[in-house]
Amino acid sequence: MSGNINQDEKNAGKFDFSVKPHELSKINKVIGVMSGKGGVGKSLVTSMLAVMMNRRGYRTAILDADVTGPSIPKAFGIKEKASGSEQGLLPIESATGIKIMSINLLLDNDTDPVVWRGPLLAGAVKQFWSDVVWGEVDFMFIDMPPGTGDVPLTVFQSLAVDGIIIVTSPQELVSMIVSKAVRMAEMMGIPVLGLVENMAYVKCPDCGKEHNVFGESHIEKIARDYNLEVLARIPIDPGIAAACDNGKIEYYDGEWPEGIAARLETEAGTKRTVKIEEEGKDMIKIAVASEGEEVARHFGHCETFEIFEAENGQIVGSQSIPNPGHKPGFLPNFLNDQGVNVVISGGMGAGAVEIFNEKNIEVITGAQGQARVAAELYLKGMLKSTGAVCHDHKHHGECSH
Repeated sequence: MSGNINQDEKNAGKFDFSVKPHELSKINKVIGVMSGKGGVGKSLVTSMLAVMMNRRGYRTAILDADVTGPSIPKAFGIKEKASGSEQGLLPIESATGIKIMSINLLLDNDTDPVVWRGPLLAGAVKQFWSDVVWGEVDFMFIDMPPGTGDVPLTVFQSLAVDGIIIVTSPQELVSMIVSKAVRMAEMMGIPVLGLVENMAYVKCPDCGKEHNVFGESHIEKIARDYNLEVLARIPIDPGIAAACDNGKIEYYDGEWPEGIAARLETEAGTKRTVKIEEEGKDMIKIAVASEGEEVARHFGHCETFEIFEAENGQIVGSQSIPNPGHKPGFLPNFLNDQGVNVVISGGMGAGAVEIFNEKNIEVITGAQGQARVAAELYLKGMLKSTGAVCHDHKHHGECSH
């Protein structure tokens, strides 16, 4: 009798383990990032995905479901602890506005171990989904623990996952482990968006030749066997490791696996430009090069960029982003990735002005006073560019970034 009941329940699918997100959360797409084993760079890929989609103008978030091995806060340099309100837990926002919730944001000490059994781990993940006030999110990425245990099962059954990305490495043993992850996803009815091979090769800095440090890649064969897409092959890059160790993953300016971002946009069925049109053509982002609360004299040497979001001529949101550095040509591309439409500064090099013009980003120079006031004056049509270009001063050659 009991055997028949269990079989009936299995066939009928009577149990619904799904959990609703917080009533103040509006989450569009949820992408799980998983791996069959640890140490393949799953958290790195999760971080890179969130940064890439954020740079494309999407509102992104990371739910760190790797409760016993959380590493997301460190990659983003987050040291503050999460807090709550009457509505629920509030995620921490990174320097560029990515919302993050992780067990390390709730522990007194980052090094405190989480010695919990499966049900407690699963319960924490469900609470990160249901008790956290995420607000409006276009893409949420879930950094799952390795393997196919309790927490991945909970994520698949309880959270509204739209698809997963499986991270692997070149070793032959991994092919068997990836197969387990793919089959688990199939059993749970979750589509696999594709595979990412991390530590795929090392590129010689002198000749540019690629060397397979961990042997020949097997990812193409795995992809063929399961009719999957290879989204990216990420090389071993000391710059990525340094960015994560220093909490600067948002400012890493090396090669990014842009193919994944394009695949996610296809999955969402929209492009950033379409989203902006839906929200209103009068929505813009204004970046003010700043020193404290004041407009900076020199664009390349500002302390921060104060980003003001405006809709129908009114500022509706703002964030402060530290200046990520002075590499030639980097800052204009960085601000373009942030979705900025207007840049305001005291002075700016001709090279930077030219790059902004190529990207159809309006440049206002000659501004002074408080950064927010400058943005408000621009919105009222009362701030015009003087065309001030840095040529011959003590920062010569550096404002052109």
